[in-house]
Amino acid sequence: MKESDNVLRILEETRKAIERDDPAEIMSLSNQTTNTASLTQDPDNIAVAVIVYSIGKILERENYKKLKGWNSFYKITIDSLERAVEDIKKKDDKKFRKDIETIRKAINKISGKLRKYIQEVFRNAQINKASRIYAHGVSMAQTAKLLGITMFELADYAGKTGISDVPSTTTMNAEKRIKLAMDMFE
Repeated sequence: MKESDNVLRILEETRKAIERDDPAEIMSLSNQTTNTASLTQDPDNIAVAVIVYSIGKILERENYKKLKGWNSFYKITIDSLERAVEDIKKKDDKKFRKDIETIRKAINKISGKLRKYIQEVFRNAQINKASRIYAHGVSMAQTAKLLGITMFELADYAGKTGISDVPSTTTMNAEKRIKLAMDMFE
């Protein structure tokens, strides 16, 4: 896992934000993780970006908390985040990945409408995060592969949102890149 200190911080802060019921903070943490995931193209960082974003989107929807299965989903999510934090501290990447996957699989233990809604949130989160990583300059093919979506899904979403038209995705000439690099070290 690359940037494990950053992932550790993101997960610890996400757990606290869940307990405070602060989806806006969770979304901010997800954006921070997306930036790191874009730079490192590390599958662990990408998985965390998707999970954190999904949790934020789920918590935004107050009506989900009233549906059957919510308490189970919430408990599994909190417990898995706590275990993932401990796994990072122990440098056990294999267990960390298992705990992150447990959050995704928590939806399989939920029945009815909540299950369907959360599955949709996770899928949309993958596409959203893919578009953000693509906007950071990672190729469409690589981004789609990293997030397990099709290039068509990514192109469709990027086209609808205009993400491919964002100035940060256009190539800078060498002179501007050198100036930017120099400014970072001042």
